[in-house]
Amino acid sequence: MELIFGLENIEENARTFIDNMGGNTVFAFYGKMGAGKTTFTKALCEALGVQDVINSPTFAIVNEYEAGNGDPIYHFDFYRIKRISEAYDIGVDDYFYSGNLCFIEWPELVEEILPEETVKVTIEETPDGKRRVSW
Repeated sequence: MELIFGLENIEENARTFIDNMGGNTVFAFYGKMGAGKTTFTKALCEALGVQDVINSPTFAIVNEYEAGNGDPIYHFDFYRIKRISEAYDIGVDDYFYSGNLCFIEWPELVEEILPEETVKVTIEETPDGKRRVSW
């Protein structure tokens, strides 16, 4: 599936993405620096009812939010990971296989340990400055 949007309709597109997630829980967001991975993840979390401040877990590696239904949502940013052992040190398997939503930025740095059923999502900037999200 593919969505093309700008900031003016990101909320609507986040809801469309959520409506099409099916039973999947682990989503890996691929894109260049500045492509909009964090912005789109924030929109997804807001659409899922998260009331907390949502920001990139660049230094913490993982942030945990509470969805409107009380379920946890895990937001990862592996940009600063130097060794796969660092991901294991924070217990990624427990998160990835918890059955709760996991949104992963910079998944290429931990690709070898992502669950087989991980949904790969690509975010690209279009020539007119909008974003193309495909999965």
